[in-house]
Parts: sequence; C-alpha cells; structure tokens
Amino acid sequence: MYYVYVLQSLREKTLYTGFTRTVKKRLLYHNNGSDPYTTKFKPWILVYYEAYLLKEDAINREKFLKSGSGKKYLDKQLREYFRKNPRRKL
Repeated sequence: MYYVYVLQSLREKTLYTGFTRTVKKRLLYHNNGSDPYTTKFKPWILVYYEAYLLKEDAINREKFLKSGSGKKYLDKQLREYFRKNPRRKL
C-alpha cells in the first residue's frame, strides 16, 4: 500500500503533504529532524491520510492535495478539526 498523508505542525500550525509506504515511520522521520524542510516546524502530528494500491495513484493524489483545489478539499474534509484546531497558513 501507498499512503498520502497530511501532517500539521504543532509549533506553526502549518500543513505538510507527502506520500509514503509506512505512515508511522514517515512521521518519525519528520519529527526526528531527518527532513531539512520539516525540521524547523516540528513537532508534527498526523491529521489525515489515504491509502492506495498503486504508487502512481498516490503520487497523483499528493499532487492534487498540494494544489489550490486540493487545499480547498482538505479544508472542507477537515472542517471540524480545523475549527477546533485553528491553523496559520504560510
């Protein structure tokens, strides 16, 4: 399986979208400072993920979620979460 995931920084309240084969390991990767981009925003929590059988489908979904329409989709999908946990946008 391939997973598209969305993390939220507890420090800055920003979101990060990516894809992986192992969500738990990927979250640890972001939180232990291994990724130069995400290290300055840690700690991260997992707020959303989707599973796909094919890598290509996961990559395409990741690209969509990073687009303007995808961000609107996430805002709508996670409306109650964001209402209770406001976020700042970069």
